[in-house]
Amino acid sequence: MKRASLIACILVVSACSSNSVSELTTTVPEDSSITMAFVGDILPHSPLVARAQRNEQGFSPMFEDITPLIASADLAICHLETPIAPQGEELSTFPFFGVPPTITEAIAKAGFDRCSTASNHTYDRGLKGIDETINALLANNVAQSGMARTPNEIEPQTFSVKGVTLSHLSYTFSYNGLSLPQEQEWRSALIDTDRILRDARTAREMGADAVIVSMHWGNEMSHQLNSQQISVADALTRSGDVDLIVGHHAHVVQPIEKVNGVWVMYGMGNVLSNLPTDERWPASSQDAGVFTITMRRSTTGKVSFDSPVVHPTWVDKQNGWIIRDIAKLLANPNTSGVNTRELELSLGRTTRVLGEFITP
Repeated sequence: MKRASLIACILVVSACSSNSVSELTTTVPEDSSITMAFVGDILPHSPLVARAQRNEQGFSPMFEDITPLIASADLAICHLETPIAPQGEELSTFPFFGVPPTITEAIAKAGFDRCSTASNHTYDRGLKGIDETINALLANNVAQSGMARTPNEIEPQTFSVKGVTLSHLSYTFSYNGLSLPQEQEWRSALIDTDRILRDARTAREMGADAVIVSMHWGNEMSHQLNSQQISVADALTRSGDVDLIVGHHAHVVQPIEKVNGVWVMYGMGNVLSNLPTDERWPASSQDAGVFTITMRRSTTGKVSFDSPVVHPTWVDKQNGWIIRDIAKLLANPNTSGVNTRELELSLGRTTRVLGEFITP
């Protein structure tokens, strides 16, 4: 019996070594990377709405110039500052916005995966406006953070991109003097450092490899940071639970800084709006950019972010509020129908604030 068993064992080992070695290869985990694209305020003022209503493609032509940048990212996030008007109610713009749901169709067609929605205009059209906004985005397969139809919906959520688990949180500095009903304050989220840190920690406990925080903050028309931006950014980046902060609201671009080892893109400008509408608003309120950044996760699970890259944009009001990809147009000697001098002026303004991050 012992001799027979020994022969059998030798035969088994021999078979494995001669025929099956190639089948026993081990899959070695690889580093992974995710490209992300962010834009700032989408503000459909009255002339944009009127233009979209006259065009069977709605708002989509306004985004066509930057669609390649957005669609090429693994994750693209915009900021929809305005609520959608409730069904059966009139549209409205400044100071209380209620825009058509077709804006969400254009957002989806451009390639955006998600929107941040907490803003000072969140409650412009009441609770129905919040519901309508979420419904319109979801109907076009665009996720959102910053508004809620149920208490659970405002809580941190996670989602997967290329096998990496992420969480996206959204907060605003105010609701322009309006107040959510006391029993439904969960409908959106105000900037509160302790609350944001709790949410980020919860997201971590849910398995998030990285937590992205969208902040509606800053002083309008100012490239300079205010005290809230500086103090909140410092507290969040010190926590170890927040991996990236992106900002909007100032309606002009603001600096990018690395704070406590975390990239903070304080203000991304108006990617789409009708500003400047009068002498109060500087020309720089037409300047913005597609802000891209690559996240890397090592085989050990360590997450890091490359330096951000800014692709400057300019709202071409004269030709239908088209978001112009400045570098692409200036690099093309055959560009026609666009005021190249305005493109150069816009690029100069944005470069003065974000020079080292501007795409070559």
